Amino acid sequence: MTTAASALIGAGLLVAAPAAAAEPNPPDCAKGYFCLYSSYDQTGGLVLKRAGNWTGSVRAGSIFNNGVPYPNADHIQVYWSLGDYSNTTCLHYNPGPGAYKRDFLPGTVVTKVVWRGEC
Repeated sequence: MTTAASALIGAGLLVAAPAAAAEPNPPDCAKGYFCLYSSYDQTGGLVLKRAGNWTGSVRAGSIFNNGVPYPNADHIQVYWSLGDYSNTTCLHYNPGPGAYKRDFLPGTVVTKVVWRGEC
């Protein structure tokens, strides 16, 4: 650490980087919900909006976790398939840290979303 940086720390003049700013709510997806859209980047039609866990089958182009901080229930575990390939991922709530939205390849079917704790 340089002498100048040490002096600034001692004087209380160094500040931490600002917290990440939340991304604006995507179309029709209020805080507290996860939302699935028919196309990339939360475009196209809204195909599913839920505040709780969900199981089913819906084609989706993207998902957005617009949850709010809540112990053990603010991240989502997302399960999907594309043909014979199945996968899962955990998404943080907006604004992160970490991913809070995801695009899917055309033809992807989301089958389950479960609210959970940290990824």
